[in-house]
Amino acid sequence: MAAGHSVVQTREPGGTPLGESVRHLLQHDDAGLGMAPEAELLLFAASRAQHVRELIEPALTAGQIVLCDRFLDSTTVYQGVARAIDADQVEAINQFAVGTTLPDLTILIDLPPDIGLARVHKRSDGQLDRMEQEAIEFFQAVRTGYLELAASKPDRFHILDGSGSAEALSEEIGKIVDTRLSKV
Repeated sequence: MAAGHSVVQTREPGGTPLGESVRHLLQHDDAGLGMAPEAELLLFAASRAQHVRELIEPALTAGQIVLCDRFLDSTTVYQGVARAIDADQVEAINQFAVGTTLPDLTILIDLPPDIGLARVHKRSDGQLDRMEQEAIEFFQAVRTGYLELAASKPDRFHILDGSGSAEALSEEIGKIVDTRLSKV
């Protein structure tokens, strides 16, 4: 799938030592309980700003491909849509955090929230992080937000049905990435 390219795999929040500390705070630390939506937004943005400058931009400058599990679209949807923070404010904060570093391709694996949450429960043995403990309505808003965002950016987004096997999804993602890389 990398077609001879050097690939850097990373995740958000996380990807750097600072980002991993923020990830722990956002997901597991008791200090994160009762966090204001605005604080959550800014913590994600802080992690992302460090991530872009410490890992993503240097990798891109070196000619590498960066494969990131989540990025600014997650903030647009989770904090902007599901937490109901003003979309213009979220966009401004996202832009400040990433500068000109934007994804060329976003793969959205779509799945009804009840099925996704059942998978999370199974995978985690019921040990849910702070975000995973949200009500189903939160995740319904997240799904709707992602689908609307993808519809507004069809050149970048590819929506895949997440109900299939991991192997089938992996194969489909590989084809999409190979097609995109063949144009680079």
